[in-house]
Amino acid sequence: MTTLKILPLGDSALVCEAGAMPTLATQRRVWHVASLAHEWPDVREVVPGMNNLTLLFDPLATDIEVLSERLRDAWQTPPAAGHVGRDIEIPVHYGGRHGPDLAEVAKLARLQPKTVVQRHAAPEYIVYFLGFQPGFAYLGGLDDSIATPRRAEPRLSVPAGSVGIGGNQTGIYPLTSPGGWQIIGHTASVLFDPAATPAALLAPGDRVRFTIASLDL
Repeated sequence: MTTLKILPLGDSALVCEAGAMPTLATQRRVWHVASLAHEWPDVREVVPGMNNLTLLFDPLATDIEVLSERLRDAWQTPPAAGHVGRDIEIPVHYGGRHGPDLAEVAKLARLQPKTVVQRHAAPEYIVYFLGFQPGFAYLGGLDDSIATPRRAEPRLSVPAGSVGIGGNQTGIYPLTSPGGWQIIGHTASVLFDPAATPAALLAPGDRVRFTIASLDL
């Protein structure tokens, strides 16, 4: 089991780090501790990240030493058996105007574009955490053979619904924004809707599968 490193962030927050290399086992423990910490009355906010967890607490109700010990005890408690989260299927239009970087990803991977798409759509991905934008899910499970560096020059505007690869991760832009990931496709699925409950389509622990809605080579 990964050792938990706890660091103060000012006088009312703690950052818990669980190592540099993300693994599903470690991430499940992060989710487990986050779920426990949500119930602690002196904790104001819980923010799970990739291999880390941030707690914002009331310094008048507890102190760093007490909360740190509680976190270490929670980290030692085994997570509940079984999977958390839901199964989500997301149809993607790959290539062409929907995926302007597909050819570049294929070139860097030394594969045919169709093979890149097949390998991207094959795995079951796990939502590790949400960040960057509301509803932006960082997904674990990308095939190493299509891991691709981010663009040297980020785009000023990436359309909402764009499916991209950034390093060894893949994700979907919920909102139109600047971005440097390699865009290989687009989905009509709405990733974030502030009027919906919940507002984000995906949540930590969800299992995601991409399906090939169309392929434009």
